Amino acid sequence: MEPNIVTGSFQLMKSLNRSVILNTIRKKGAISRADIAKTTKLTPPTVSNLVKELLETEMIIETSLGVSSGGRKPTLLTLNSEMFHVIGLDIGSHHLKILLTDINGRIRKKQIHPIPDSITNEGLLDLMITSIYTIQKNEQIDRDKIIGIGIGMHGIVDVDQGVSIFAPNLKLKNIRVKDVLEKEFQMMVQVENDARAMSLGELWFGNGHGNDSIVCINVGRGIGAGIIINGQVFRGEHYISGEIGHMVIDLNGPKCTCGNYGCLQTFASGPAIVERLNKELKLGESSILKNKENEIDGEVIYQAALAGDLLSQNVLNKAGRYLGVGVTNLIHIVNPKRIVISGGVSNAKEFILESVKETIEQRALTDSAKQTEVIISKFGEDATVMGAIALILSQLFATPSNN
Repeated sequence: MEPNIVTGSFQLMKSLNRSVILNTIRKKGAISRADIAKTTKLTPPTVSNLVKELLETEMIIETSLGVSSGGRKPTLLTLNSEMFHVIGLDIGSHHLKILLTDINGRIRKKQIHPIPDSITNEGLLDLMITSIYTIQKNEQIDRDKIIGIGIGMHGIVDVDQGVSIFAPNLKLKNIRVKDVLEKEFQMMVQVENDARAMSLGELWFGNGHGNDSIVCINVGRGIGAGIIINGQVFRGEHYISGEIGHMVIDLNGPKCTCGNYGCLQTFASGPAIVERLNKELKLGESSILKNKENEIDGEVIYQAALAGDLLSQNVLNKAGRYLGVGVTNLIHIVNPKRIVISGGVSNAKEFILESVKETIEQRALTDSAKQTEVIISKFGEDATVMGAIALILSQLFATPSNN
């Protein structure tokens, strides 16, 4: 699809055209000035002038000569990916994960820091600041070579203000992340709900690439979804779109942390899987995990399932069936082209994915709905932090709007 060139004031037009050229170089990888002009329908002089400006910013560089169809070989242009960097953070329930990447999303460094129990707003912000300084110092990156900081937070996030309104697993409210970090680092900061950030990361780098209608489901301690419609993140009127973990699938089900009963995450989240297995053990079910109740977590159950433990396999299969009910509901509401599942529970894909697909096959209304592609994220537990990187890159390469 050709870039959309719109008319407007001179400065807006110039900014639009520069953005179109930058995106063309990003998508093509290595391209000549002449081919940029052909692709964008901009005049060769316009391309030459704007390329000169981009070269001066060091955002792009000239690289090896291309193939000539006759005459002088053209000089190719590429992103100067190693010059500039992006920092992404995933604020989980127990750990803070931080990535440093180049502007192509290639990981340069990853670090994980524990989040203390009963942490305060100020304590969490201090931990974020310390982790950013640490990774910057360790990799010896000048601050002016860092484009921005993206942050994925679980719970409800006011994206416009950059405020974590409610992070239930941390029991924190109204964390003014954007204001504090922008003041500290004097650079762009973007804050987003973890599942929505994950969906953007999949759209840019992962299994959602090339699709403009996807749903990404993050299944860990809770369950959330990021919805992409026409290539844009859908947030809803009050920033709570995608809270599918609180979709009620059984009115008489277990009580959820939100106070309701029978929410999806009481059946298919990591803690729900652990709770169900422990309950079965107490009822006398046979398992290699018998008498190891204090050691059981999601990873232990997964490893037991791999070792052939039937109870662990059955518990994971059942979680997959419940997740399939939630996914089928999403298909009926959003009707996406592809659904991507990530988060810690997705590591057990051998025992969950087929159950999800079988449930969709049984419950979806139409044959076309039953054919909705469901896959596992290639990023696994790094899906949200890659999404945090994409938050910044999507701003860097965004086309200016004519306000």
